[in-house]
Amino acid sequence: MITKPTLLLDEKKCRKNIQTMCLKFMKNKVDFRPHFKTHQSIEIGRWFKKEGVDKIAVSSLDMALYFSEDWNDITVAFPVNILEIETINRLAKRIKLNVLVESIETVGFLNERLEDKIGFFVKIDVGYNRTGLNPTDTFSIDRILDMADSCSNLHFKGFLAHAGHTYKCKSREQVIGIHNKSVKLLTTLKAKYLKRYPDLIISSGDTPSSSIVDDFTGIDEIRHGNFVFYDLTQHQIGANKINQIAVAMVCPIVAIHKDRNELVIYGGGVHFSKESLVDEKSRTIFGRIVEIKGNSWGEIVPDVYIKNLSQEHGIVAVPDSKISDYKIGSCLLVLPVHSCMTANLMKSYKTTDSKRISRL
Repeated sequence: MITKPTLLLDEKKCRKNIQTMCLKFMKNKVDFRPHFKTHQSIEIGRWFKKEGVDKIAVSSLDMALYFSEDWNDITVAFPVNILEIETINRLAKRIKLNVLVESIETVGFLNERLEDKIGFFVKIDVGYNRTGLNPTDTFSIDRILDMADSCSNLHFKGFLAHAGHTYKCKSREQVIGIHNKSVKLLTTLKAKYLKRYPDLIISSGDTPSSSIVDDFTGIDEIRHGNFVFYDLTQHQIGANKINQIAVAMVCPIVAIHKDRNELVIYGGGVHFSKESLVDEKSRTIFGRIVEIKGNSWGEIVPDVYIKNLSQEHGIVAVPDSKISDYKIGSCLLVLPVHSCMTANLMKSYKTTDSKRISRL
């Protein structure tokens, strides 16, 4: 019996999402390096292995340590934190480790402190404006590569990018447009350096474009993670259908305010995070209520949604005609706005067949 906020995982939906992506990139003859920052689970990671995946990406060195028990080829898709050099050296002794570099200072530091060989990608900004070098800044790229060429423990792998600005798109056409522009920037850069580094690759990936786009010509490696669960944000973009969302939060109803057409649930910002989206009716949504269907869930219940969150409380808007359908002590099933953040806060999963799955 579930008595408090619990993150349910529909294993069948999750495995189907994994299988779909693996098949897509196999057909496109693109290497697949899924990002494990969304699920952060050894057990779920093994579902990827069953589909033939043999290399992964993570977002921290701690995550790399956790997965290094099972995986021998890991890219830490986050700019190198040189303060963690001891962890880098520890991992480099055990696995094929790749890191991200975007400054000559980082290369110099690694050259002095590395004890074993690692691979590195130069991080490129293709428009997200978070991290990375401008693809036209070949002066900075040349300085990094010139110094790295003299470092016996640094091996240049290629250029890596994340088109995270696709998350702000409102249509499939916008996503495809960003993808095509990113590919053009990256392939132009690759062409400039290919003679000097004939084995260099382009690594890219974000869930919206990886889900929506069909042509990945020019990309050597795809790297994304949210697709394993999907969520309401991806659905709004057009990356997934509601029946592909593989996680839902169980939240008990603790109070009912019929005068305001509101339910109060045990489920707040410490469970969902406070990420939100604005729907087609200009309402701010922190989660949507779905039908309970067997031991899983079905479609969205119209006009029933989380309208506000505080630390432990969730305020659910309900139409006047439906408010009497709900009772204190019963539970709601809520689809998250951002499954990565929700999963990170909850720390474990309960599958729809009552199995407990742990995570980092």
